[in-house]
Amino acid sequence: QNYLDNFWPDLKAAHELSDSILQARRERESESQENNGKEYPEHLPVEILEAGIKSGRFIQGTLNVNKHRAQLEAFVRLQGFGSKETG
Repeated sequence: QNYLDNFWPDLKAAHELSDSILQARRERESESQENNGKEYPEHLPVEILEAGIKSGRFIQGTLNVNKHRAQLEAFVRLQGFGSKETG
């Protein structure tokens, strides 16, 4: 911001871009603080997930994603099942 103020005071587009970046950064930092430092907010509270797993409503597994075709190939390996059973 200081560089723009000192060397490019009349370059309005650059000042607007700088302000926009600073605002986005502040919003992301405040969201991170609201989420206790977690990058993504939880979809459901942990208690509900644990209850759903115990009741059989939810299943627990490991998501495996093909790093070369991440948009197209992924599968879930279910815990407690044989290594060949996937969903």
